[in-house]
Amino acid sequence: MNRHAGPPPIPDRPPPPEPTYAERARTLVYLGRAGTLSTLSLKHPGHPFGSLMPYALDGRGRPLFLISTMAMHTQNLQADRRASLLVNQPGWMGDPLAAGRVTLMGEALPLSEQGAAEARKAYLERHPNAAYWVDFEDFGFYRLEVADVYFVGGFAAMDWVPAEAYLAARPDPLADAAGGILEHMNRDHADALVTFARVLAGAPADEASMVTVDRLGFKLRIKSGARMHSARIAFPREVATAEACRAVLIEMLRDCRQRVSP
Repeated sequence: MNRHAGPPPIPDRPPPPEPTYAERARTLVYLGRAGTLSTLSLKHPGHPFGSLMPYALDGRGRPLFLISTMAMHTQNLQADRRASLLVNQPGWMGDPLAAGRVTLMGEALPLSEQGAAEARKAYLERHPNAAYWVDFEDFGFYRLEVADVYFVGGFAAMDWVPAEAYLAARPDPLADAAGGILEHMNRDHADALVTFARVLAGAPADEASMVTVDRLGFKLRIKSGARMHSARIAFPREVATAEACRAVLIEMLRDCRQRVSP
């Protein structure tokens, strides 16, 4: 028996809506602050060279780097502009292979004076400590011109995302609030999550935890005896704020309790 298999699908029920991979990739990169920048080694031609790289984003989700000419990755980029940036799901504490991650591929190009002024503002908003070195003569701004995107949302959830789809997507409106929502629900409302699992997912749940939440719904990790599985549950309507999310969860719990009451 597959211990990770979910409950059998409920007949005639469409799958719950989810953000697209483009939206999920855009949200993950928005939430991140640093990633692994891979460039092509100048010293060892053909070999990738990985660097820890803080970044900011422009309005289309393109990463902005503040880098020094003394850094090896900068010297690599001056010889070959091709690069990729790997961003892991921020704050993930479980199995690293179950976490979301995004690889952005493209060319890293130095910015013009006007572009650098705009990048400076965005970068210092995200990394205020960089104010100490942002104006050093050997530092300059680069932008990764995204040509392709590879998204991994966890086990068996992965695909290429066209660059134009990623650049057109917007971060989920609950992105900044999601961490607090998850912490609150898992700490204070474990019984409600079990009710959601039993009534809305049709799972004989002993325990349940909320692992993701977005404007369209949430995902539960469910323990049923020795089996662990997950289930996606849709909101009855889209939500755009933490307050709206709280209201709809209360509404859903009330409805679930009415459905199971004698």
